[in-house]
Amino acid sequence: MAFRSHRWSPLAARLPACLLAGGLACGLSGVARAQVFVVGEKTAMADVSTEFHPTRIELPPAPITERGRGELVRNLEAEQGFAHRALPLGEDLILVANGNLRPSGDAYKEMLYKKGQSAAPGDRIVLTAVTVKDDRIVFDLNGGPYLKHRFLRHIELNDIPIVPDDGAQVTGCRVTLLFEGGLPEVSAPEVKALLDPIIDFGVKTSAEAYADSLPPFLKDAVAHHDVLVGMDRKMVLAAMGAPQSKVRELVPGSTTRRYEEWIYGQMPQTVRFVRFEGDRVTELRIAALGKPIVIHDQNELRGYLDPEDTHEIAMGDGKPGNGEDGTAKPPTILKPGEAAPGSQKRVLLPVPVSTPTPLPDKPADTAPPTTP
Repeated sequence: MAFRSHRWSPLAARLPACLLAGGLACGLSGVARAQVFVVGEKTAMADVSTEFHPTRIELPPAPITERGRGELVRNLEAEQGFAHRALPLGEDLILVANGNLRPSGDAYKEMLYKKGQSAAPGDRIVLTAVTVKDDRIVFDLNGGPYLKHRFLRHIELNDIPIVPDDGAQVTGCRVTLLFEGGLPEVSAPEVKALLDPIIDFGVKTSAEAYADSLPPFLKDAVAHHDVLVGMDRKMVLAAMGAPQSKVRELVPGSTTRRYEEWIYGQMPQTVRFVRFEGDRVTELRIAALGKPIVIHDQNELRGYLDPEDTHEIAMGDGKPGNGEDGTAKPPTILKPGEAAPGSQKRVLLPVPVSTPTPLPDKPADTAPPTTP
């Protein structure tokens, strides 16, 4: 840090654009003196640690498949962790798998100083976008290095901007995980381990925290990614994640009951068909290549969340037939026969009595008498 005293002049003529400076003017005249607080690069980056330890994760030799690409995006996008180091704004950060970080050392400090800081050590990080390429995985952290619709913000139609400038500022960065020699068939936990020098994913996710609240046998099933008949949707999501596709159909032999089937996996891998009726799994079918289909249709929760211990909440109108006239009664908190406090009976208006219209007189018989 340095303190300098000088006559007032335009700040741009005195300091480089990259310096952080602040002045406190002592007068309003053009020759007033000011105390300027100047922070240089060394001062600003004095507390930034560039210590780095490469990972040693054993990677599979086989190249990644299309299914593996989809699994990575599905299991990594929207994951959260905490920054292990200060992260700069921009898209120039490259981490070599089981290798070094580029840039590093003083160049890393210079990038932080010039571009600004996206996250400090210990700040929460969200993987807002995951892109899988032939030899790398690109992660956008906390919104990425660009604003949404960044090109459309510069286009106007009849002097009206297509995307108005809302004053938003870039707060994220982009990290590229580079695999020298091509991207192998890595899993999401392996990718998280490779990102450990930058992001700590050791904090429990919401699914893991929920699994810890379950009985031991259910916790083990979630940890081994198994589905048991009787599980609810939250348990299945904790064990298997979001399904690749869903199907909704009528239950065979019924015209009103419907089921929803979640499908996990694609052939030739093992495919699991998880059938829900309401919020519970009623059937699980496992189709493995070259094997007969295995069907589970008996409750496997060992009495946990038995149907008789649950309550069904029906949305919409009540069932007909509750009232005396066969119609549904409106909801009330009053006891049967109890009148609402301060209620008044409906005022009955008098019904006007209508005067009957007299019938017209019967016309007289004016026919001439007949002559005998």
